Amino acid sequence: MSDCGILPPMETELSKKLGVEHAIFGFTPFPAVAAAITRAGGFGVLGAVRYTAPDDLARDLDWMQEHTDGKPYGLDVVMPARKVEGVTEADVEAMIPAGHRQFVQDTLAKHGVPELAEGEASGWRITGWMEEVARNQLDVAFEYPIKLLANALGSPPADVVRRAHDGDVLVAALAGSARHARHHADAGIDVVVAQGYEAGGHTGEIASMVLVPDVVDAVGPLPVLAAGGIGSGEQIAAGLALGAQGVWLGSLWLTTEEADLHSRALTRKLLAAGSGDTVRSRALTGKPARQLRTEWTDAWDDPSGPGTLPMPLQGLLVAEAVSRIQKYETGALLGTPVGQIVGRMNTERSVQAVFDDLTSGFERAVDRINRIAGRSVA
Repeated sequence: MSDCGILPPMETELSKKLGVEHAIFGFTPFPAVAAAITRAGGFGVLGAVRYTAPDDLARDLDWMQEHTDGKPYGLDVVMPARKVEGVTEADVEAMIPAGHRQFVQDTLAKHGVPELAEGEASGWRITGWMEEVARNQLDVAFEYPIKLLANALGSPPADVVRRAHDGDVLVAALAGSARHARHHADAGIDVVVAQGYEAGGHTGEIASMVLVPDVVDAVGPLPVLAAGGIGSGEQIAAGLALGAQGVWLGSLWLTTEEADLHSRALTRKLLAAGSGDTVRSRALTGKPARQLRTEWTDAWDDPSGPGTLPMPLQGLLVAEAVSRIQKYETGALLGTPVGQIVGRMNTERSVQAVFDDLTSGFERAVDRINRIAGRSVA
């Protein structure tokens, strides 16, 4: 360990502003994981995209309130910057070509994936992008003491930013380039998440080591969070050294004990996967999203196939198929969004154990730099 006074805490101006011990922002679709991140001294961010019913989101935010010990947390939505009037989910569904629907059915049949039971609804639908759904989520969220609202599709509409600021809620937006980041700054965003190519889910083309300092230079002094390929304390130290005021971690929590993937087979695949076992594919939502490479992603990326549809058509097209694959744990097709850091996710641990590793790794990195700089260490 470093001498007293040499080792800085893992806190920044942004983490102090939000009242958290560690500048670790943990994005997750699981309330139990988000709450555990907050209790461990980080900042838990609950993903809202899967909540199509406002009552379900309210139920889980009630649970978060009871299990965060009064510490801060946030919410992540998927909301387009521009409002499209009068477009319903049924309208969008009607745009899906019959040939694409047949391709889905043929691919499932090839792998022997059973149908859902009669009357059983799909448990997975990317509908949070819809204007009506996202705004219903926000109507619920602003009834709770959230401290941060993040938008995965960039800057939310201007009236949403104003509404958040009126409630003293900071607004964050993901960016894959310095140009995107400058747009967010112009839109009044408070925090830019610089998400590199290595990340799980939707990503751009630029790797984190290049992207983070570019974004810091582009929007400073606006706080920037480093995201993409980060899963150790040493990498957190690197992100802070590049000028970030914290890190945004998502994939790392998928194999924690608190995560509820509803599939042991999927957990086993994640634990066994290496950093080269992911692919950026449009198969899930229509936008490039990093995920486990499977025969499902290969089918959609095959030039002989019909190709993917643009967002949001692709997400609606494959919703039931993904539910069937997950329910019946069809190994060849079973996947999930995850970043290249999956190669380090090889054991199931509690969120607190992950935090312990992150903080100790951060200390090791700072000690190493202190030695290089000629500072004394214990």
